[in-house]
Amino acid sequence: MILYKINELFETIQGEGSFTGQPSIFIRLQGCPVACAWCDTKHTWDIALSDEVSPDAVLAKSQETSQWANFSVANILSLIAERGYQAKHIVLTGGEPCMVDLTPLCNAFEQLGYTTQVETSGTFEVKVSSKCWVTVSPKINMRGGYAILHSAMHRANEIKHPVATEQHVDDLKALLAEHRITNTPIYLQPISQKARATELAIETCIANNWRLSVQVHKYLGIE
Repeated sequence: MILYKINELFETIQGEGSFTGQPSIFIRLQGCPVACAWCDTKHTWDIALSDEVSPDAVLAKSQETSQWANFSVANILSLIAERGYQAKHIVLTGGEPCMVDLTPLCNAFEQLGYTTQVETSGTFEVKVSSKCWVTVSPKINMRGGYAILHSAMHRANEIKHPVATEQHVDDLKALLAEHRITNTPIYLQPISQKARATELAIETCIANNWRLSVQVHKYLGIE
């Protein structure tokens, strides 16, 4: 039986990519070795045994911490039912959720009528159900030294790339050419909502017929 190391579980509105505005249940997994400089969830990077707590302690958290708990698929399904969440879209995020096999979790949710989505850096094999929507946010030349996998790029239903400089745009274009990606929707996401990054993203989206993702949840001040 797979146990998932979970840092957070909450209901909100999806603020990024194709599902922007969709009521969603976010399941944030602990652990990520990619080490993106601009990551806004650095508290999910390390899996320290000293940070393991009870599932109740994770659910009771009122602020971001590196504490995590092990949950089985059954535990997760029961918890969502107990909390009375209404959203029917599941977002598996992290950390780097694809460090583990997510297929049993996706299948369990989909059998109950939920849709599933995973958000991944593309640096690990994507193990999900065939119906799961895969968002690859490729992390190129990060400190962790992980390469973007060809299999992940071609499993992607959308590619969502953080940008702040022209180099980020050039890196993405090179990656798309390397993996021969032609028909997958491309989203550019300004890093930290900075004015110049947003301007660059808009200009580049128009020039390439790509799409803009602006992290709506941060503008709204919600999780």
